[in-house]
Amino acid sequence: MTDPNLSIIPPSAEVRQWAMLCHLSALLGLVIPLGHLLGPLVLWHLKREQDPFIDAQGKEALNFQISVTVAGFICLLLIFVVIGLVLFAVLSVAVMILIVIAAVRANEGKPYRYPMIWRPIK
Repeated sequence: MTDPNLSIIPPSAEVRQWAMLCHLSALLGLVIPLGHLLGPLVLWHLKREQDPFIDAQGKEALNFQISVTVAGFICLLLIFVVIGLVLFAVLSVAVMILIVIAAVRANEGKPYRYPMIWRPIK
């Protein structure tokens, strides 16, 4: 699915790189508490005016991380019935795979939409 706000001209290498970093910045969550939300939020906020591609991919990365946070909280609640541990492990693997796919697609200049997420930021 393509965004009608994106231009037909392919994004420059610098724009593609910033869009890719919006997705990869979520990996800050591995070393900084709430880094998975702060990384995409800060990069998107700083670079969203530079190009519509960065704006669209930054919003998508941030929306994905918001959805992951909600899903992680649900898994945390379900730990009391044991299935939460399994669901959290599956969620963690899926998140890593989807972040890498999104980063590669953004670096290719192709807009990426994460499947089945809540998009509170339009």
